[in-house]
Order: sequence, then structure tokens, then C-alpha cells
Amino acid sequence: MVLGVGGSTFEAELAAMTPMTGGATPIGQAELVRRVEQAQRLLRAQGIEALYLDTSTSLRYFAGIALNLTERLHGAVIPAEGEIAYLSPAFEEPKTRTLLHHGDDVRVWEEHEDPTALVIDTVRSKGYASGTIAIDPATPFHTVDGLRRAGNSFGFSNGASVTAACRQVKSPAEIALMQVAMDITLAVHRAAARALRPGMTTTEVQNFLDQAHRKLGGVPASRAVQFGEATAYPHGVPYPQTLREGDMVLIDTGCFVEGYRSDITRTYVLGEPTARQREIWNLEKRAQQAAFDAAVLGAPCEAVDAAARQVIADAGFGPGYAVPGLPHRTGHGIGLDVHEEAYLVRGNRTPLVPGMCFSDEPMICIYGEFGVRLEDAIYMTEEGAHWFTEPCRSADDPFGVG
Repeated sequence: MVLGVGGSTFEAELAAMTPMTGGATPIGQAELVRRVEQAQRLLRAQGIEALYLDTSTSLRYFAGIALNLTERLHGAVIPAEGEIAYLSPAFEEPKTRTLLHHGDDVRVWEEHEDPTALVIDTVRSKGYASGTIAIDPATPFHTVDGLRRAGNSFGFSNGASVTAACRQVKSPAEIALMQVAMDITLAVHRAAARALRPGMTTTEVQNFLDQAHRKLGGVPASRAVQFGEATAYPHGVPYPQTLREGDMVLIDTGCFVEGYRSDITRTYVLGEPTARQREIWNLEKRAQQAAFDAAVLGAPCEAVDAAARQVIADAGFGPGYAVPGLPHRTGHGIGLDVHEEAYLVRGNRTPLVPGMCFSDEPMICIYGEFGVRLEDAIYMTEEGAHWFTEPCRSADDPFGVG
């Protein structure tokens, strides 16, 4: 198979698409309640009185409430014992109540009042006059500063000890939603590859990725498109490029399904790969497979990174983060956020357990020449690691259709 010869168009690909979200079941009330109960067990085990959740993906995780962050405080308090309480501007209370999935304790603040004082008062009303309040790590500084001033009888800690501990282990329902999102994004990748032609711009391809994700039922998220020498830079370059025959193509994209993310990268050549392109592509493929093979239950997260990095170093690249080579961690957790715990990076001794989900994306960067990143996500089960999506087959036939 030679990409970019014959084949399709973006218009034809979009016309043939139908939604793929028929199997996407939203997270239900029972699971949300279990999440709060798990947070409370962790709070009690850590000697923490309450967890404050700001307008973040953790609020969605525990309460099922998805809101955009603004200057007005919206959030929730999970006490170590008792019912969750929701915090809202007073004029937003009717709307807030329509968003509730469990519990009905809504506390409000008026425009002239300090909302951080309401957070502290809410914790005290749950029976805690002092102690420690864990703060959602996504909380803006101005809110954290206000909590410190209003809660002088309390100490404060990083709520990641609760939020990350809960969120890094996914339930079957979460994994099922991520599988739908991953399937959609892989279909978008395949469609894009069928329609690529010399003369296309990165902007045209990005627009297609957004349209295709919507057509298949996903909510578009990230979409990085890089051609030629620009593929050497992990997060792209700040200018559009035009595709030429023989260019390396890197597309990193994803979408949301019921709030859960996909994230897949494909790298291939428009036309016939050169010997050099094929050599580096094959090295990247071996590094990605080595990371997967190292993802065994009980192994520390850093072992996955080390396995991929060793393959690349053995080929004469690096060492460490040096370029040419792999300048970043091998992978990241994924779920409601595209980057979340647990990270596959040196020094992370967190053991792999069933339910963990993370990307496998060691990248070989050769500045001034090109780069190759192959990214698929993995989920851990009682039997070990499983791919969400089938990895690329070969440099000549990346999608296994030749």
C-alpha cells in the first residue's frame, strides 16, 4: 500500500460516515455514589476532614456535573462522613439543581459575598471545626488563597491524594466509553490517510478531523497535524505546512464520548518510504511494543518507560532525554482528561493494577529531519495489558489494508 496514490477525498469520507456511539452508556448514579464513597474511605484513611472540588473534571467524576470554569465559584464538598454538598452562585441555584445526580444539599452565595467562606462554613456544618481540607488540584490560585484566609482553623493539602487515587483506576463502564472514543478516532485516522494528497495543508486536515469526529458521534478534542521536518517536534510548530510527496505525516488526534477521551497518533509517509524513514519507523514500532510488553501487573510505571527507552538507546539514540532520541515520558494516564495519573516516567514507582489506562507513545525525534510517534492506549485487566486499538502494522502498510 502506498498512501496518497488513488483512493478517496475528504468529502467522500464524510459522506460515508454514520455515528458510532450506539454503545456509549453514560456513567450512572450508582457509580457516582460509589466514587464518593471511595473518596470518603480515602479521606478517613488519610486523616482528612473533607475534599473540596472546584469546577473541574474531578467535579464531573464524583458528581456527574460538567461546567466550564469561570470567575464564579461552583463546586462541591465531600466530607469524610455524611452527604456531599454542592456550592453555587445563588442566581444559578435552579440550574445547579437540574444538574444533580445524587444528593440535594445545595449551598449558595450572593454576588457580594466571599464564596470561599461558604466552602469553609459548609465543612464546619458537616461537623468539622478544624483539621485538614484537601483541595482539588485543579483549583485556581485565587480560590486557594481565599480558602486559606477564610479557613484559619484548618490546614490544607493536595487533593490529588484522593482524586488521582480514585481516577487512575477505571471501572468497566469508563473503559467501555473510552473504547467507543478510541474506535471513533481510529476510524478518523484511517479516513484521513485514505484522502491525503500532495498540496493539502495542515489546516485542511485539522478541519477534516473535527468534522469527521462529529460525524461519527464524538466531540472533537485535540488535533495536531505535522508534515515533513515538523514531525520532529512533539507538540508541533506554530505555522501551517503543505504536504509533499515523500513527507513524513504525523497526526495526533482524539475526541470525547460522554466526557471520556481518546488519544491516538499515527505516523507514516505520503508515498514510498525511504530506507531511513523505514528504519526509524521500525525502531519506533519496536519501542512501542517493548513498552506494551513491560506493562505487567505489579510492575512500576517507570518500568514501561525504561523498556521503550532502552530499545531506542540500544539503536544509538539518546541517551536519556537527549535528541536525537526520546525527549519525553513514554506515556500518560487517560480518562476524563487527556493527561492524568498515572504517568509512565522515570521515578514513578506506582504499581500497575487492573483498571489503569494509559498511552503508549515513545517518540523518536530527529530535529532537522523528521520524527515518528506511534500512540495507542492500553488498559490493564486481571489478565494483563490490552490495547484499546490495534497498533500500526508496518511502515509500508500502517493500517493493515494492503
